[in-house]
Amino acid sequence: MFSNAHFSKAKKYWYMGKFYDWSEPIFHPMMHALHYGTSTFEGIRAYLTDRGPAIFRLKDHIDRFFHSASVVKMKVPFTKEEVMQACKDVIKENGFDQAYIRPLMFYSYGNLGLVPIHCPIELVIGAWDWGAYLGETGDRGVYGCIVPKRRIHNSQLDLSAKLGGVYVQSTINGIEARQRGYDEAIFLNLEGRIAEGPGENICVIKDGVLHANSNSESILEGFTRTSLLELAPDLGLKTRVAPITKEDLFQADEAFFCGTAAEVSPMTKVADLSENQDNPPVYTIGTGKPGTLTLRLAEAYKQAATGKNPKYEKWLAYVNE
Repeated sequence: MFSNAHFSKAKKYWYMGKFYDWSEPIFHPMMHALHYGTSTFEGIRAYLTDRGPAIFRLKDHIDRFFHSASVVKMKVPFTKEEVMQACKDVIKENGFDQAYIRPLMFYSYGNLGLVPIHCPIELVIGAWDWGAYLGETGDRGVYGCIVPKRRIHNSQLDLSAKLGGVYVQSTINGIEARQRGYDEAIFLNLEGRIAEGPGENICVIKDGVLHANSNSESILEGFTRTSLLELAPDLGLKTRVAPITKEDLFQADEAFFCGTAAEVSPMTKVADLSENQDNPPVYTIGTGKPGTLTLRLAEAYKQAATGKNPKYEKWLAYVNE
């Protein structure tokens, strides 16, 4: 039996077309994905709107979910429409007004050789009430640290897919960052430029220009990132999509992490462990407080996600309609 102590308000999860009590275990310890990370997943948020809960950019997430499945050679046992409806049903079944939604597809129990030729492909969807992913840092903002290990390179793996095994690297470096007293890790790519966080994209603002990383820089193209690039001109911000160097980050007026879980999280300090692990140089971003433009972007994002801006109604899938 499993507790939901760290999955606030979760009561039921969806597994292969049926609902199960959150505490009910159904997976075999010898399933392939548990040993080799042969899984794909999405992180999706539902927000409360005047028309009830709405899932933000649901179709985009499920399109990527199916793309990720193709990368790891999975044939999805449901249609896109069925998976999207299941995400809505999980919200309704648990009575959520807002929630974080996690679809997970994996090679299940069959054989345990590296090639899962006898392993069925199974799909589970859970949801829970998840607040600020990077904690309530408030006026302080997030303290990041550039870790010594480089991000997996896009020449080695298709990083446009969200594959479970890739996130082992994220977990290791996220733990190290927190053990050293920082809030989040920052990866460099093999070229020595800024890649991304363990589960977030990184953007900088300089002289009124929102600078987002290029897809060629060994990043996952996050939907929060692409949403902010579309929202920015509404605030009078110019946008630029190009590689980000360490110097671009250190000398930025403002910087932030962004992602479905992290939403828009201002970054105010960065330590560079890639230069010196014992006594790393620490850089203050801008004034050392969350930037004004970053906070305006965060508010614009919230307005769009909660249905307050009709211009971006296209991003919302209403659960009860």
